[in-house]
Amino acid sequence: MTRRLISSGSPFEETFGYSRAVVQGDWCFVSGTTGYDYETMSMPEDVAAQTRAALATIAKALGEAGFALSDVVRARYIVTSADYVDDVVPVLGATFRETRPAATMIIADLVRPEMKIEIEVTALKRGA
Repeated sequence: MTRRLISSGSPFEETFGYSRAVVQGDWCFVSGTTGYDYETMSMPEDVAAQTRAALATIAKALGEAGFALSDVVRARYIVTSADYVDDVVPVLGATFRETRPAATMIIADLVRPEMKIEIEVTALKRGA
């Protein structure tokens, strides 16, 4: 079974030694993704905007791997404050309302103070 590595072009990938996503057979494992715009290396201030940006990066990685957001079967959300939950839930709900993956939300610090949310997903090819 071939293992394929997907990169988003983030400088963090090489520095930290990880891939944005790893494809193994019918599975795609997407690393924790924050709201950075990797072309400008800028981070939106608003947690909902960070959530949308993280999901866009995830969707791009999934697409490059031959998957879609509708293939997501597991999602983990890490937010840095419980105060942000009400802001991110509508964005997550709009994205995954039909797919409804198994999900966990955790409140924890992240690596950089500007990061307010990190999202990790696992996808399985439909029909697999």
